[in-house]
Amino acid sequence: MALVVTTGLLALVAGCTEERAPTARSAPSDTVSTAAPPPSTGPAGPSAAAPESPTARPTASPPTPTPTTAPTEKPDPISVQALIEKDYNGDKLKLGRVINRTDDYTTRIVTYRSEKLTVSGVMLVPDGKGPFPVLVLNHGYIDPDTYFPGQGMPREQDHLARQGYVVFHTDYRGHASGDDDPDVDYELRLPYAVDTINAVYAVKRSKLDFLDSDRVGWLGRSMGGNVTLNALVAQPNLVDAAVIYASTSALAAQNWKQFYDRSDDRQSVNRKIDRTYGLPKDNPAFWKAASPKTYFDRVSDPLLVHHGTADDTCPIAWSEDIVDTLEEKGKDVTFHRYKGAGHTFEGATWQRAIERTTDFFDEHLG
Repeated sequence: MALVVTTGLLALVAGCTEERAPTARSAPSDTVSTAAPPPSTGPAGPSAAAPESPTARPTASPPTPTPTTAPTEKPDPISVQALIEKDYNGDKLKLGRVINRTDDYTTRIVTYRSEKLTVSGVMLVPDGKGPFPVLVLNHGYIDPDTYFPGQGMPREQDHLARQGYVVFHTDYRGHASGDDDPDVDYELRLPYAVDTINAVYAVKRSKLDFLDSDRVGWLGRSMGGNVTLNALVAQPNLVDAAVIYASTSALAAQNWKQFYDRSDDRQSVNRKIDRTYGLPKDNPAFWKAASPKTYFDRVSDPLLVHHGTADDTCPIAWSEDIVDTLEEKGKDVTFHRYKGAGHTFEGATWQRAIERTTDFFDEHLG
């Protein structure tokens, strides 16, 4: 069952432009909050009136997921079923140069293997002996041509590292110093889920003694929310809990319509999609098979969902549908709405959300 909370906080509504089409259609992006590397001071926002008391509903224990029977035919490589059947080889986690030090943690460049590719990222390691629980972060859309290592969610990175978590922010393939994959847009960005799953496996197979491989969680925002959902259905029980902020839709067709359809930058990709497997109106079965919602019966890990009511990039209706569908299937899901908050969350709204996120991870990874 779901816990639904309405927070009466007015947030500064900030627009996101990284995936904006020429028709002024917005798209998920972390750019507004990623203009610089993580600060060396705490992320506390301005004070605000106390939120309304949460209204709780009984939460049932999540049932054991029913094993999915392997299909008799090989699945389409661009599908969630292909993610489910894939063999994941994430390993070779290597620490690189130090790029930031604070009084509480050190940030380093890292690399790891995902399929045949080397993927980069950053890792924030708290001071102290450890081992520390690990959070793998999945960022929203940022133009790969301008992306720098670890870009995305600097506030979350800083706060969570100060709470004693190793923060492993994956860049995804084709970003920063990682190997390129020119087909990732054509493949509806499903390979990003492969990269975050392999990031978790790289942690679990690592011999770095400050990593607690038995306590791992996922956090994703915007496009990274969808990446997280795909990972949750592809690899149940791989992590202990997950959090998503302002997620894109759990239906691939809705995301295509919102962010690809009218984008001049993606017309060549759209033509290739149309030629090979058809647009959503022509081949709805394909688009359903490329959507994590279709496989929500496989979700086994507790999920916390944050979304602002004034989000004009990713409508809150998308998260409401995610939560309603998971609740119908008896999954462990908690939902917080933030009145007046836009896509990026700001000030006191962001502070309240990160405190809830920290409490959630403390509960499930503690």
